[in-house]
Amino acid sequence: MTAFTTTRAAAYRGSHTEGRSPEELREIVSHAGAELELAPAEDIIEWAVATFGERFCVTSSMGDAVLAHLAGKVAPGIDVVFLDTGYHFTETLGTADAVQHTMNVNLITITPRQTVEEQDAEHGPELFRRDPDLCCKLRKVQPLAESLAGYDAWATGLRRAETHNRVIAPVIGWDAKKGKVKVSPIARWSDEQVEQYIADNGVLVNPLVHDGYPSIGCWPCTSRVAPGEDPRSGRWAGLNKTECGIHT
Repeated sequence: MTAFTTTRAAAYRGSHTEGRSPEELREIVSHAGAELELAPAEDIIEWAVATFGERFCVTSSMGDAVLAHLAGKVAPGIDVVFLDTGYHFTETLGTADAVQHTMNVNLITITPRQTVEEQDAEHGPELFRRDPDLCCKLRKVQPLAESLAGYDAWATGLRRAETHNRVIAPVIGWDAKKGKVKVSPIARWSDEQVEQYIADNGVLVNPLVHDGYPSIGCWPCTSRVAPGEDPRSGRWAGLNKTECGIHT
């Protein structure tokens, strides 16, 4: 698969405006999954842009801007969806702001239906302590699902090296819950590959990464990780919870 030029990639973005049926999307996954499993990340994004056009977006939690940077190179102006939960660290919001102003992407910031104050009024304060699964559902899972309604496929920064739960994350997969094609262009990348890409391209990184937070979520449910510990051990520490529900 050869690299697209900027003009060609931009043209493809406008070439697919009608949504496909779930059956058609699953058929695409069945054919492309194995073919692209070992493809470079840029080629995977190029394929998605060519296949889905404007009905393809990238999502980012703003731990770093690697995926946004890759996508912006392949398809300038591509939609990058950022979910502002209302509980983000200031550094995370600052990273999103920097991506918006320094990269050739269309940053789309989405929010939950309720503000934190409205949620507190309905469910009581600090829901994240009493029922973290419900809090994640209301502030992450539902808002993202609603924001993806106009897309057939979405790209994530999931990597198999991050946690054992993600070892089998396919490069091109079918997200049955959302009825979307799920694209993970850097699923096969090691930590060293990510660090090298950041260094080679001067990619933005959330400052918290260098302050003991290798995996960054909402501030109430994210803590520092000691050197040598599982990078995701600071997420929902002390609880029987390892994922917010977006990827499960």
